[in-house]
Amino acid sequence: MLAGVNPVIIRRLQEFPPTSKLDPQQYGDQDSTIRREHLEKNMNGLSVDEAMEKNKLFILDHHDALMTYLRRINTTTTKTYASRTILLLQENGTLKPLAIELSLPHEQGDERGAVSRVFTPCDDEGVENSIWQLAKAYVAVNDSGYHQLISHWLNTHAVIEPFIIATNRQLSIVHPIHKLLKPHFRDTIHINALARQILINAGGVLERTVFPGKYAMEMSSAVYKNWNFTEQALPEDLIKRGIAIPDSSEPHGLKLVIEDYPFAVDGLEIWYAIESWVKEYCCFYYPTDDVIKGDIELKKWWKEVRDEGHGDLKDKQWWPKMETQSELIQTCTIIIWVASALHAAVNFGQYPYAGYLPNRPTVSRRFMPEAGSAEYAELEADPDLAFLKTITAQFQTLLGVSLIEILSRHSTDEVYLGQRDTVGWTTDDRPLAAFERFSAALVEIETRITERNDDVALRNRAGPVKVPYTLLYPSTSDTSRVGGLTGKGIPNSVSI
Repeated sequence: MLAGVNPVIIRRLQEFPPTSKLDPQQYGDQDSTIRREHLEKNMNGLSVDEAMEKNKLFILDHHDALMTYLRRINTTTTKTYASRTILLLQENGTLKPLAIELSLPHEQGDERGAVSRVFTPCDDEGVENSIWQLAKAYVAVNDSGYHQLISHWLNTHAVIEPFIIATNRQLSIVHPIHKLLKPHFRDTIHINALARQILINAGGVLERTVFPGKYAMEMSSAVYKNWNFTEQALPEDLIKRGIAIPDSSEPHGLKLVIEDYPFAVDGLEIWYAIESWVKEYCCFYYPTDDVIKGDIELKKWWKEVRDEGHGDLKDKQWWPKMETQSELIQTCTIIIWVASALHAAVNFGQYPYAGYLPNRPTVSRRFMPEAGSAEYAELEADPDLAFLKTITAQFQTLLGVSLIEILSRHSTDEVYLGQRDTVGWTTDDRPLAAFERFSAALVEIETRITERNDDVALRNRAGPVKVPYTLLYPSTSDTSRVGGLTGKGIPNSVSI
């Protein structure tokens, strides 16, 4: 959640009980059934109100995104739930799960709301502990599918494609914005075309290995309706999720409420390095807002991005108007961030973090066993066997692990953030000097990431299994062209 393969979902709990945004006329009461008594018995003496006031309660919420599809998904071989997980930020900086809510659509119709059960931790070795382990597995299934379809495919591969097409159609190769963005579009159209042939196509690998099955792309398309370009900026995303709060005393005006949040800590350093580089570059070619307003190619480019590329969302008020320096800098910074660092954060850790499927299953095949059933008796007698019968089947596991091993590999011709694969990309001295400063800043960030990973007080950076968080280690200093399963490095583009 903080340093794994999907660290972009967790948010601070700001209302209790958690509520749903689904239409109650269509879906009935979808608000959470988690109550104070479920949580406070494991909160080290804190009340829910005290913990919320101190910014210590967090939620991993997959309820609304999945609930509208569960009835259909559960008619297939998949049997799963929509989940909410509430966690407590402890004094040592780690998160402790307090409760998991698993919900199903009402069997008599969606309008009757959700049918939910709440599970809490159990330290005993009996069946209650096995049930808690199963509850965590259902959450992992939710998070695994959401990661692959939304965090990875939709929010990096898919959303960046319209920018690439518009750039190639509307900006000449000598246009300064074309030169700025070109490295961040390398091989993306090609890899997306391959994905449509063998991964996300009907009956393809993704439908066979993640729980939404044949509803995967439909669900991804539905989530896209809530996509917001400006919220892809890392600072905006963290503020929206309640993970960061504005604070003028902090270096960049933001304070993280979870100080040891490796994705956010490393990511903000990368974000501001990109932003500084983009600002220097854009201000050289666009010294005033009037120059931007007078750039016909830029206008056509931005119009195509909005009206054609992201046409379903063209009327949204959040689109920058592309009339000022700040709008151009913001836009280019977001594009580079999504294509490079965000994709690296959600892609290259798949095999290191999820290659052992019992730790992160992608499918659940049975519901939680009910007391008195044969499945419940099996869970009591042989909990490991019952667990394996519930999670991803063997063939699906082999197929899924083979896929994420390939996706997690860096190519031998990888070009990392802060590197260019063409020497003469510009002859202008100031942009060249600015790019050198950008590369040097990224190398300094590499050093600081290594230092943080060596700090034993930062417990979330390695976790109990001692795997240091390096997904946002830029690898700008790496010119070896070795590639492989390194678990680190930010390529310039979405190229795998």
